[in-house]
Amino acid sequence: MHTAGQGRAATPDMPGPAALAPLRDLAVAVVTAAAGTARRMQAGVGGVGTKSTPTDVVTAADRAVERQVVAALRAARPDDAVRGEEYGTAGAADAEVAWVLDPIDGTVNYLYGLPHYAISLAAEVGGVPAVGVVHEPVSGRWWTAVRGGGAFADGRRLAGSRVTDLGQALVGTGFAYAAATRRRQAAVLATVLPAVRDIRRLGSAATDLCLAAEGALDAYYESGLAPWDLAAGGLVAAEAGLRVTGLAGEPAGAAMVVAAPPALHGPLHDLLLAARAEGAAA
Repeated sequence: MHTAGQGRAATPDMPGPAALAPLRDLAVAVVTAAAGTARRMQAGVGGVGTKSTPTDVVTAADRAVERQVVAALRAARPDDAVRGEEYGTAGAADAEVAWVLDPIDGTVNYLYGLPHYAISLAAEVGGVPAVGVVHEPVSGRWWTAVRGGGAFADGRRLAGSRVTDLGQALVGTGFAYAAATRRRQAAVLATVLPAVRDIRRLGSAATDLCLAAEGALDAYYESGLAPWDLAAGGLVAAEAGLRVTGLAGEPAGAAMVVAAPPALHGPLHDLLLAARAEGAAA
């Protein structure tokens, strides 16, 4: 999987920001309509099931939002592919433009009536994240990014945190659903927590990455993310100037995502490496 942290500039085969803007605008329009569905269905959440573990929930709203977004994208751009969390890939797997969707990132929050959940939608061009849109239906907040064109929150350009001392950093993270994986992640947390200002676990990786992009969190790390968790928020973070990587030269992905401004990235990376965090998602 390509990582949103592999530089902010467009690649030679990547359209420039102006050419990518219509994809961003389409994403915003599609997500706006889907957010209405999510809000309406939250009042009477139904069709609750589980996936990888008994704590890994999926609701009827997850499925309904995904179907709605896929249908809208396929109607607007029938040659594109759409890869969603719940139903897999619609369209040709080798399509030049592929959309990556998490219909409700933060489903447990959604199920419990908590406001911290988001719809995350990215467009990849040639396998590289090119457009990212993350929207919180309850707060109404938007984060958007176009590769090479910067990242924005509600129209304000983002530049990450100005904190340079890891000991003064508010760091976001998250945990997997499998008990054995959580034990390993807890051991990593025991190393990280004494070395930072504090930890926040808000329950939506896409939103955490966006909050790090705007500096509401100083940095973020998490293992076990899927492509739909990372694609849009990772691009927002990278376009805000954060380094978005894995550990020991690896790209951001399932093994680890570290998103932080350059001054914090090195110290947080080294702390996680010393805590053997690269194995926490195994």
